[in-house]
Amino acid sequence: MKRIALMVIKLIWIAPFWFARICLWAKSDKHTELEKFSFLKMVTTRANKAGRVIVQASGLENLPEKMGYVIFPNHQGMFDVLALLECCPHPFTVVMKKEVANIFLVKQIRRLLKAQFIDREDVRGSVQVIRQMTAEVKEGRNYVIFAEGTRSKHKNRIQSFKGGSFKSAINARCPIVPVALIDSFKPFDSHSVEPVTVQVYFLPPLYYEAYKDMKSLEIAALVQQRVAEKINDILWSQGRQI
Repeated sequence: MKRIALMVIKLIWIAPFWFARICLWAKSDKHTELEKFSFLKMVTTRANKAGRVIVQASGLENLPEKMGYVIFPNHQGMFDVLALLECCPHPFTVVMKKEVANIFLVKQIRRLLKAQFIDREDVRGSVQVIRQMTAEVKEGRNYVIFAEGTRSKHKNRIQSFKGGSFKSAINARCPIVPVALIDSFKPFDSHSVEPVTVQVYFLPPLYYEAYKDMKSLEIAALVQQRVAEKINDILWSQGRQI
């Protein structure tokens, strides 16, 4: 990918040091979760700038003050997590599919963030992951889950949000934060190094009292609707079509 190559070239003088630190910190308990997240946030911000990507975030005031919530963005591509890492002020970890868990660099970052991965063909294993996530969210850890399951191949058009993705949030009785990503597919999927802007909108959260009587599929449909409406509204205001 041309933009990733640009990032590496511009940061070649410091990238090996950063990678070494990521590997060391991922294996060590000497540093706090906040320290690890802050370091990764700095690296990500520098890399995005080197790659000529601007991340614009709105709605940060909607994030719950108390830690222990789950963020549900639409899924456009590999850059999604980098956009969230740059703009989210609170530490979080990620749920990823098994297929990408051991990719070079992704593997090291996964360990640093203590991310979870799900094998969609292993039902028993997936249930165990949900239980662990539920326990961690109750203890104050924030998670990012892509409820579509896989990235959209239709740019800013989202796919159906899966009800099962909301099980851990429901069990933890925690706030659910919808997030609308716009143009997050462009940095790595456009085969260009021209400057690009990615927009991130944190929407008002759903608190447990608001969704406690709803089924998981109903919650998924509601969050999907809110994200889709936000994307449509923003694109319409910018004179663009989805």
